[in-house]
Amino acid sequence: MRYVYGLTAALLIGGATATLTVGPVGAQTAQNEPASMAAAAPRAGAPMSFADLAARLQPAVVNISTKQSIQVSQSRQLPPGFEEFFRRFGAPVPEGGGSGDEPATQRGGSLGSGFIISADGYVVTNNHVVSPSRTGATVDQITVTLPDRREFEAELVGRDAASDLAVLKIKGSNLPFVRFASGPEAVRVGDWVVAIGNPFGLGGTVTAGIVSALHRNIGAGIYDRYIQTDASINMGNSGGPMFDLNGNVVGINTALISPTGGNVGIGFAIPAEQAAPIVESLRKGQRPQRGYIGVSLQEITEDIADSLNVPKNRGELIRGVTPGGAAARAGIQQGDVVISVNNQPVTPDQSLAYLVSNLDVGAKIPIELIRGGERRTVTVTVGERPTDEELAKLNGIENETPVTEPAESEQSTGQKSARESLGVTVQTLTPEIARSLRLNDVNLRGLVVASVSPSSDAASKIQQGDIILSINQRATRTPEEAAAAVSAARAAGRKTVLLLVRRGNNPPAYIGIALAGAR
Repeated sequence: MRYVYGLTAALLIGGATATLTVGPVGAQTAQNEPASMAAAAPRAGAPMSFADLAARLQPAVVNISTKQSIQVSQSRQLPPGFEEFFRRFGAPVPEGGGSGDEPATQRGGSLGSGFIISADGYVVTNNHVVSPSRTGATVDQITVTLPDRREFEAELVGRDAASDLAVLKIKGSNLPFVRFASGPEAVRVGDWVVAIGNPFGLGGTVTAGIVSALHRNIGAGIYDRYIQTDASINMGNSGGPMFDLNGNVVGINTALISPTGGNVGIGFAIPAEQAAPIVESLRKGQRPQRGYIGVSLQEITEDIADSLNVPKNRGELIRGVTPGGAAARAGIQQGDVVISVNNQPVTPDQSLAYLVSNLDVGAKIPIELIRGGERRTVTVTVGERPTDEELAKLNGIENETPVTEPAESEQSTGQKSARESLGVTVQTLTPEIARSLRLNDVNLRGLVVASVSPSSDAASKIQQGDIILSINQRATRTPEEAAAAVSAARAAGRKTVLLLVRRGNNPPAYIGIALAGAR
């Protein structure tokens, strides 16, 4: 199983907001007026039973298991899966042993669910169900078990980590199979759904519930857009299908949120309209194509919204633009706030990354943005998203080299002003300091943070060694320029300022900082 913890959230190993229709302002009848509810109310007693539906669908739902080899040091006999436990809580993974230790091989595995989508044996599941369970593990064998107990060794046809989907192939003919629903209108909030899978390795299990919400973003990835359901989904249900009452696959069960790791009525499934084209590409041996414009993005928090004077919960902030990329060619700039893509609004539930990823490569689309308080529209030609390996090459390493704080008697007026207003002591970034920080651009211009006041708003957001590139989108190469930007913000009645901060060789990010005395 893969886990993501919010308060305490577990992801199984194993968008546009759902529309609420309301009457116009001043409407003379209530939404739940008896006369209008007669057609909308469910039939009394329906459904009486899911038995016929389950009997028809269960033959196509399979159990998926893996056998894995795990190389470990003989002096460090952590049980399989415990490495992830240490990482999740921020503790170093015990390495143990000296250079003379001989590696040992442990055996492990995973259990999950899947479903057959063709009579000749193509099977859909989650990528994490058939992936190595820990560092140093390799998957030796994948086994698909049908409800009639027939077992098949499966071939991994293709996988897509970004969507957490994988396609397998077993050798067979005239196998029972099911189809995906067509179109996003196939499921609505309040519809009955049935989940079939292999919870806790118990074998074929049927649960039922309703669709609780659509287009949920749970922070599991940049393409989050899940169906939420209260149908019981537990560890081992990963990769199993979610059906509507017509027997169509409307989702792929993949995650749950729970304080215990078990079902509490909040489960999530990848929508069929999102999964189906990816599955088809994998089935053909192709890498899924996703639109890409070459920007790094950042959520607009309350502090950032206030410093930019833009609405909360609308749009995303461009924190970086890839040189020569589609966005750069269209004139999109760092600091722009994108509020719509191809006439679709950008919201926390419908991110820019999701909207762009679903566009055709080569399409010319309008992007509406706010720059300097003014709205403007640019036309972008959508490119193709690079592979994860290609994107990874753009990531640097975080800086851990301390910077010496100058003595107070040696600080300039600008430095003292920045410290009093922002809670940080800064100094001009020089090529020598850049080299000591192991920056990949020794000619970078900005201010390096020498210290942070623990009582300031910056204490939880900025650390020693960070580089401040701009304040309120004004370049800050000297402490005096920083002081001038802060003074201008105070004169404009702002309570916060927007800092563009780079940490090590990572892409810069915008951070909203409350001015001292403003709260």
